[in-house]
Amino acid sequence: MLPFWANWCNRTMLGEIIAIGNELTSGRITNTTSGFAAHHLFEAGFDIYAMHTIGDTPTLIGEALKRALKRVDFVLVTGGLGPTDDDLTTEAVSEALNRPTMPNLELLSLIRKHLEENSDQPVGSLDKLAWLPEGAETLNPGSKMAGFQLIHRDKPIFFLPGIPHQMRTLLVEQVLPRLATWYQGRQQTNYQRIYKIFGKTEQEINLQIEQIDLGEDVTIGYYPVFPDVHLSVIIRGDDQKTTLTLAEKAFLLIENHLGAFIYGRDQETMASVLGKLLTKQQKTFSVAESCTGGLISHLMTSVAGSSSYYLGGVTSYANSMKETYLGVEPTLLEQVGAVSPEVAKTMAQGMRSKSKADISISITGIAGPGGGTTEKPVGTVFIGLAYDGTTDVQHFLFSGNRYEIQHETAQTALNLVRNYLLTK
Repeated sequence: MLPFWANWCNRTMLGEIIAIGNELTSGRITNTTSGFAAHHLFEAGFDIYAMHTIGDTPTLIGEALKRALKRVDFVLVTGGLGPTDDDLTTEAVSEALNRPTMPNLELLSLIRKHLEENSDQPVGSLDKLAWLPEGAETLNPGSKMAGFQLIHRDKPIFFLPGIPHQMRTLLVEQVLPRLATWYQGRQQTNYQRIYKIFGKTEQEINLQIEQIDLGEDVTIGYYPVFPDVHLSVIIRGDDQKTTLTLAEKAFLLIENHLGAFIYGRDQETMASVLGKLLTKQQKTFSVAESCTGGLISHLMTSVAGSSSYYLGGVTSYANSMKETYLGVEPTLLEQVGAVSPEVAKTMAQGMRSKSKADISISITGIAGPGGGTTEKPVGTVFIGLAYDGTTDVQHFLFSGNRYEIQHETAQTALNLVRNYLLTK
């Protein structure tokens, strides 16, 4: 049997995140710092036991900190370190842990020097930043960012500013390296991949994944991120080589099983994936939009370097624009209406002819909430795809509000082009 300390050394290190600020609990400002910290700590091989958001109340701050120290290995606290009267974190920590505040002479000297160069600022308010709980160590005094570390009963506590860019900088440059040293060899190796899936529901994906024998060391998570489903695959272990082998096997099994329904992974988007395919095949692309109102053009041009393959588009919302710029005959519009396969086909052909693109798509539909009929209800969309002298038109009936219909239409259109290129 292993000694008790061997089990301790092999387990994942647990942390807890406490975000402080009345502006957070009132909803005036969104708490983005906790999510950033949790993501980077997880990638570094640590687990987060809990995350809390509390107001600038000393008793609550103290209670939350003492409770966390009883159940985790380290604590990260953000917010409440500023010079104003409502920044109460340092005082609350001092009282809760019975550590009197003392002036940090190095920090005090830097503040005084700063005040000499900026005499319009009140001395007393900034001096407050130099008074830290007994035993505290400033994280980076020369950076002009509040932040300190405290070791309490052999557990590190990190106090970071609530200002997002300052917190992010100190976390990456100071906290993560310190934790890695403190828990050297005790954090786990971590491999994670996010698969972006379009065209299948969360339940359908779940059923398919259940058919694969991935093993007990693989953790799967399903996250609907409209209009996609994101599949999170995590493999963690103590031995880097063994864990990597398991991860590569799991990734291959999932990719083979779900096939083309996986359009991308991690930070990729449908537009960026499509851009890579267009670049690889040296093809150009253009779009004629109606009910999506330029959304597809926005998605395509949000990708850096898209000018090399995306020629542009026409937002032909009014019938007059369809007639003038896409060559749709007025008589056709009168006979079948703007939302029809015939008009979608003509729009795609007109766009390809005008732009000289290798591939063009067209979208015409009813995004709602009004404008639907019994024959063509809200959500009716026709998408045309013109390529190599051929034009295909597909009919869709999407559901949801206007935003959802527009975005699902745009994603579907880009996916049609992606699937076409995958066959080439």
